Amino acid sequence: MKIDINRIRYKWIIHVTFITFIFSFLLNSVSESLLGNMGLAFGFLLLLVIVLTGIIFDIIGIAVASASRKPFNSMASRKIKGAKEALELINHAGPVSNFCNDVIGDIAGIISGSTIAVLILKIASFNTLFNTSILSVVLISSTASLTVGGKAFGKEIAIYQSKEIVLKVGRIICFFNEKLTFKRK
Repeated sequence: MKIDINRIRYKWIIHVTFITFIFSFLLNSVSESLLGNMGLAFGFLLLLVIVLTGIIFDIIGIAVASASRKPFNSMASRKIKGAKEALELINHAGPVSNFCNDVIGDIAGIISGSTIAVLILKIASFNTLFNTSILSVVLISSTASLTVGGKAFGKEIAIYQSKEIVLKVGRIICFFNEKLTFKRK
């Protein structure tokens, strides 16, 4: 299959690269500062939240990419809350899926790795006799298996329940649009 160079979205590619840098910088900074000031229990909780965030956004990205426009056209014509926003997500399925699966998903993976490194350093500072290489292998393997297993499970849900998932995300977007939009008098 020949790629039509004129159809490549260079603007989107540059935009998503910049957004990824900003998100990664901010989230990693927050993660590092929180881990530096908190205990181990909070660190493991933060690691779990980061992994779950990656899984949830992966589910959203797959659901948007696999959803059909037809039911949302019907819902939007009946003025069902969130349907218009859901239709907008589906109409931009490529960039939405890229953002959810690649930008957020990859950032979550990278930040979970750096979180593991900080946790290992904290544990090593408490107990110098502990073999950190074994701990490192166990933590990384556990996090990787939780991430991959969670995403595999999530993909199954996303494909078979895409309509419900996309509508829920549409309703969340609608809620924030209503709350954050200033209405003119």
